[in-house]
Amino acid sequence: MNKTRNLDFEGPAGRLEGILTIPSEPARAAAVLCHAHPLHGGVMRFKVLYRAAKVLQAAGIAVLRFNFRGVGRSEGQHDHGRGEQEDVRSAVDALVREIPDRPTLLGGFSFGAVMALRVGDVDDRASALLAMGYPVGVVPRLEPGPRPKRTLFVQGERDAFGAPDAIRRFVELDFPNGRLVIVPDADHFFTGHVDELARALSDWVAEEPWKPL
Repeated sequence: MNKTRNLDFEGPAGRLEGILTIPSEPARAAAVLCHAHPLHGGVMRFKVLYRAAKVLQAAGIAVLRFNFRGVGRSEGQHDHGRGEQEDVRSAVDALVREIPDRPTLLGGFSFGAVMALRVGDVDDRASALLAMGYPVGVVPRLEPGPRPKRTLFVQGERDAFGAPDAIRRFVELDFPNGRLVIVPDADHFFTGHVDELARALSDWVAEEPWKPL
C-alpha cells in the first residue's frame, strides 16, 4: 500500500503545508502538483488535483501536493503569482530531499498549471510537465524558448478560461513536445468528466514521459 503523510516544509514566506504519498515499492518517479488560484478556493485537496495524484500513485510515482502561501496552514500571503513560483521551487526542493535520484514531474491545475509551467520551463530538475485546465485566455504567453520537455495539456471543451482554439494555438506555437487532450463537454473544473481527465493522464504516464527524447 502507498504511504501517505503530512509533510510541512520551509518556503520563502514560512511554513508550507503538504501531503506526500510514497509507493510501497521504490518510486519510478516523483511529482509535485500545484492547486488552483488561492483567492478563488484553490486548495491541495481539490478533486482534480486529488484524482491526478491517485493516477500518478497508481503508476508507482511519489506525489507531493501542497498549499500555496496563505492557504490552509501554509504561512505568508498571496503574492499574485510571483512568490508562488518560489513556493513551487521549495516544493521541488522538499520532494527531491524525500525522493532523491528520481525523475521529477511538475504539474498543476488552472493557476497551479501556470505556476508549474513557469517554474518547470527553467528548472532542470523537472523532467516532464503537466497542465490541467490551463487558463490560456487570461494569462500571458511564456517567454520564447526551445521547450524540449514532454508536456501534457488536458483541457475541457467548454473551459471558460481556455477555449479549444486558443489552447491549440498555444501548444502548437510554444510546446513542440506538447500533447493536448480536449475533453468533450467538460468545463474548466472537469465537472462530471474527471474520469476522462484521469484516463488521459494515465495513458501519458504509461509512456514514461520523463525519459529523454
